[in-house]
Amino acid sequence: MQMNVSGEWIPVVDEEGKTISAAPRSVCHDGKSKLLHPVVHFHLFNEKGDLFLQKRALTKDLLPGFWDTSAGGHMDPGENVDDALRREVLEELGISIFRYDLNLRYIWESPVEKELVYSFKGSSNEPPVINRDEIDDGRFWPTEEIISNLGRGIFTPNFEHEFTLIMKEFINYGNINSI
Repeated sequence: MQMNVSGEWIPVVDEEGKTISAAPRSVCHDGKSKLLHPVVHFHLFNEKGDLFLQKRALTKDLLPGFWDTSAGGHMDPGENVDDALRREVLEELGISIFRYDLNLRYIWESPVEKELVYSFKGSSNEPPVINRDEIDDGRFWPTEEIISNLGRGIFTPNFEHEFTLIMKEFINYGNINSI
């Protein structure tokens, strides 16, 4: 059987984030290989502590139409984490200047893929301008509204997992902006 390996290539990493090879995105998402690959997630908070979420485009191959992190995506081969974050935030939200901190680093495994997630939180004076090729909708959500909608099938499973981790940090530090 011949495998189609055309299209986007992404790094394959070890659990420490060291690149060990590269593979086609289609192979990383085939549900069989479970090749660990790095992604960046960005959580954009406003001054009230509300979190901007994007509604994934219906054209996405994974979880179309679900609400998800503010911005995110795969790292490119040879790209560092900070550059990937800046690229994704500009590409999806049109924001070029923002403050950010690494909040979490964890491994997420779904039925189709296995990711090394670098999760950032941050803010910007620039309002998000969503890229309609990537995102169907976007808005700021109060924390209470997110909590009341968890488990109702509107958020991606990864976002729900990550939001729970973010809220644990909030409980530990008491201020969403200190996360």
